[in-house]
Amino acid sequence: MDFLVRTYQWIVRDELLTFSLVLVILLGGWIFVSIADEVVEGESHELDKRILLSLRDAENRSDPIGPTWFEEMARDITALGSVVALMIFTATTAGHLYFTKQPWIAVFVVIAVLSGTAMSSALKLGFNRPRPDLVPHETRIYTKSFPSGHSAMSSIAYLTLGAVMARAERRRRAKVFLLAVPVFLLLIVGMSRVYLGVHWPTDVLAGWAFGVSWAAASWLIFELLQRRFHLNIQSESSSS
Repeated sequence: MDFLVRTYQWIVRDELLTFSLVLVILLGGWIFVSIADEVVEGESHELDKRILLSLRDAENRSDPIGPTWFEEMARDITALGSVVALMIFTATTAGHLYFTKQPWIAVFVVIAVLSGTAMSSALKLGFNRPRPDLVPHETRIYTKSFPSGHSAMSSIAYLTLGAVMARAERRRRAKVFLLAVPVFLLLIVGMSRVYLGVHWPTDVLAGWAFGVSWAAASWLIFELLQRRFHLNIQSESSSS
């Protein structure tokens, strides 16, 4: 009976997780490729246009719908997906991991986030899609449009950091919380980009798809490295 219980726990803990991560990677990759194909062919433009204009005053395109405080809040939210903010969060988490004697995890987190950010920038250069020109931009822009860098990078950074912290947490509710918060953050960051008129909706969808896939791939590599080299993860309860 004890053997059956251990076997069940192993399947649920490891094999089910591995299968789920592979599924997320494949699904995210398929979604990204599908959206990219629509964008390259120009088939998504009309839908992008309708959604973008629906978020603006019909008589004044320079005015996003909603009160002024909501517009200011959207600017604050979009800053959570900026390179500076994400690098601060990543460096802080990596520093915590290093000082809790888990340097290999700290290095892994930094590599996963930086490599994903570099790939996102390379994709922007490759697709070279112009920014929306239907409405005035409510924040400064410096790069091309597809995929949304804020959406991709926030997905990569927040999900990777959340997954690492959740992996070290034993309590189920805490694990769920540590994964739910990154999902919430990446969603509101992406939506703020469309609301502020600096991205087409398909830019954000593609950014999410790429970022989630990259984070899932990073998590999968993390699990494989831990299993292959028997690397330890110090739980929060044991470090206190």
